[in-house]
Amino acid sequence: MKLNRRAALRNLLSLVAGSPLLAAAQSPPPGFPDKKGGTWFPPAYPEDVMGPVNLHEFEPIAQQKLHKLAYDFIAGGVEDEVTLRANRESIEKVRLVPRVMVDVSTVDPSVELLGRKLDYPILLSPTGGKNLVLPDADMICARAAAQTKTIYGVAGAPVDKLADEGLELTFWRNTTGHDTRERAQGYARRCEDDGAHAILVTVDNQYQSNRERNNRNRFDYGYMSTGVPGESERREPRSPAVAAMWRPHTPNMTWDYIEWLKSASDLPVIIKGILSPEDAALAVERGADAVVVSNHGARQLDSVVATIDALPGVVDAVGGKIPVLMDGGVRRGTDVIKALAIGARAVLIGRPYVWGLASFGQVGVQRVIELLRAEFALSLALAGKPNVASLDRSLIKNMPK
Repeated sequence: MKLNRRAALRNLLSLVAGSPLLAAAQSPPPGFPDKKGGTWFPPAYPEDVMGPVNLHEFEPIAQQKLHKLAYDFIAGGVEDEVTLRANRESIEKVRLVPRVMVDVSTVDPSVELLGRKLDYPILLSPTGGKNLVLPDADMICARAAAQTKTIYGVAGAPVDKLADEGLELTFWRNTTGHDTRERAQGYARRCEDDGAHAILVTVDNQYQSNRERNNRNRFDYGYMSTGVPGESERREPRSPAVAAMWRPHTPNMTWDYIEWLKSASDLPVIIKGILSPEDAALAVERGADAVVVSNHGARQLDSVVATIDALPGVVDAVGGKIPVLMDGGVRRGTDVIKALAIGARAVLIGRPYVWGLASFGQVGVQRVIELLRAEFALSLALAGKPNVASLDRSLIKNMPK
């Protein structure tokens, strides 16, 4: 039977549509399990969870559900909150120059980090005070991290319970340091025994900072582990916040601490809290396996440089010898490609997933991660970048300084 041109074209398209090569080219990045027609969708949740359309929209929901003391503890910065505003404002000022006519029918958002392949370069940063949101919050967030296959930075949480639930978690154990070599070595051995994949050392927490929201609210830092007491509940103050108080955490920690940890464990040591290129170079020299450009979520010293502004200098100082990561102010997929184009290997988020936790529990944390990774993959494609390796500074119009 003779086919007209239209019928022949229809048959050809039908054959091509069934081709395994085209099916592979049309496969979405990880995290899009549902397909309807020609569109893939991320995991679906109840209608209220699906309500927020971006990370910004979780915070007002969380604020409505949280006690004022808990909300201010999480949302607040330090003193005048100059750096808290700067973290977002500086990221927003960075402009992108996308490329076009690039084949982005397949987009690969995966990265390799410290010998592990990650589906996407978005990690959960350690955050204090999650029990202000929900009891056993670290375990809830650990389950969400395992479900979404990301790395979780955590100080505590008996993550061995997850194995009993059939969940596999990659986690970095977080510490603010120890005052003696012996204690540091004991800690490193325990991390290894617990199955941690790295030790994350937060180095900018020498003293309790002057967080004026907490001072004004007469917050008790004991609530970080117990939650805010109910109106009828009486508790003796454990660690009250007072303006101009002086409370040491680990003020004697020096670069020797890296060697203390490495002398007792084979785990990678990651230094979090680097803003200075000189400190970045010292971290490499003293044996760190990675560094995180971080200002502690703008919660320690006010008026320090925004993390995106510090990132280029740190990346240049490290010179590709170890991975550089960044946290602080990341809320959008475009924020992630900005950081990676400048030279970061991955980013970490803190407040956004805590707002997800406060809003909807475990599925709220998962939804935050899934929204951000979907935005990131789409941003890669729209920037004309088929994979993370193709990101470089040519994408950045105005390099932060």
